Amino acid sequence: MQALRAVVVLHVAALLFQAVTAGMLLSSPGGRALHETSGQALVVIGLVHLVVALLVWRPGGGSARFAWPAAALLLVTVGAMALGMAGVTTLHVPMGVALFGGGLLQLTRVMAAARAPRS
Repeated sequence: MQALRAVVVLHVAALLFQAVTAGMLLSSPGGRALHETSGQALVVIGLVHLVVALLVWRPGGGSARFAWPAAALLLVTVGAMALGMAGVTTLHVPMGVALFGGGLLQLTRVMAAARAPRS
């Protein structure tokens, strides 16, 4: 559970950094390269998040309550990345905002579960 907590914090931080690089994309010449690179890193972090959530789940043991949101975040990240590469900013930007909200929701759930007494 500690590993899941750490990777979710990293994931949310990476999502926040992605928003910062989106602003840099508009204001600095190197912004596009940084936004693209951090987007690729975000996909890798999302994949790690999913793997750790699956390991916490341990089929037959716990519940998949963290794995499904991790999978959804990864799927939306890949979709937003594809739309960004295609230049469809009218969908790319709202998906980025939704990703940040979803990441915060997952962070809240994971932190609440980490504080809950074990049965």
